[in-house]
Amino acid sequence: MGPGTHIERGESRIVVEKRIGSGAMGNVFSGWQFHSPTGPHAGLAPELVALKQLRREVRKNDEIRALFEKEAKALSLLSHPNVVRFLDLFEWTPPPARAKTEPVSIAEPPRTVKKTLPALTLVMEYVLGDSLDAVIARNVARARLANVQGCLLPARAFQYFEQLIGGLSAAHARGIVHRDVKPSNTMIRKDGLVKLTDFGIAYFQLPSGSTDASEALAPGTGAYMSPEQVMGLPLDGRSDFYSAAIVLYEMLAGRQPFSPDEQNELGLRVAQVETAPPPIQTFVPAAPPALSAFFARALSKSVALRFATPTELVQAAGAALGFAPSPGWQMQRDFATVAGGFAGGADPRLRALRGAVEQSYRTQAMQIPR
Repeated sequence: MGPGTHIERGESRIVVEKRIGSGAMGNVFSGWQFHSPTGPHAGLAPELVALKQLRREVRKNDEIRALFEKEAKALSLLSHPNVVRFLDLFEWTPPPARAKTEPVSIAEPPRTVKKTLPALTLVMEYVLGDSLDAVIARNVARARLANVQGCLLPARAFQYFEQLIGGLSAAHARGIVHRDVKPSNTMIRKDGLVKLTDFGIAYFQLPSGSTDASEALAPGTGAYMSPEQVMGLPLDGRSDFYSAAIVLYEMLAGRQPFSPDEQNELGLRVAQVETAPPPIQTFVPAAPPALSAFFARALSKSVALRFATPTELVQAAGAALGFAPSPGWQMQRDFATVAGGFAGGADPRLRALRGAVEQSYRTQAMQIPR
């Protein structure tokens, strides 16, 4: 796959634009999706999309394929304005290479032709914006130049946090625990809308009450993992909220409570289980005492001592920062309630709430200075 590659999908055609990223599992490309004039989406404008494709080296690895398919499953179950939108999943087989008319000596050993393996490809909405870790880094650099402490404006940090919790609440209502909430998996669209990405290690809570325990190890990123995740214990949404509270801490302080710059991955995981996080005043002396009290509870080692619900968490964070939950928050709560009973198909209530939530946060973003 490369620039100019055409992928026929029956009711649409995707034209690859360029590669925009790569990782251990796959490469990510941007592309344009054109809808068939005779298909169900006829008349819709071409859409900029992101294509995530398994690397050649891991296409036969069943465990990695399972992670890839799990991400697609999680995204397909969600259609929330603060979660990147799932569009398609398919196996793509590259077309055969064009025949060449080069002379070949009969004295040469026969050439081995590599068999082309189908490539599992996930298509998602393209988020035009920056990752939250890039936004944080930019604000840290700006603060240092101004010789001030802190990172994002509290109003903007709280707005991003509220949207992040809204997206997670909808995922939890559908039985999905993200397990890798962190700034690099959080995109900030140019209009201020937060988009949670990368559900590759999501944890599914099954309807029977049992859990998806397909992995014996504890995957995740040490600087953001909850104590129960580090220890491989059963998880619920409160684990994601712990990680989201660390993201809020980082948005305000410009660093995590336990920094990868100071400890290796093992040390970070041990600290999450055994060490109390430093009060945020350690890095932002002007932070109000109520904020330290908030983080002490949100980052408690005991699940039972943390905030029990997303509403309680958002209200407490807002009170500590001096803000009330936004008008969009009630719609977020309604969305999670409706999503929890969603059986599939087109639900007009979700469609209406989706548009209302998105418009609310776009409007708020314009009111907060950058």
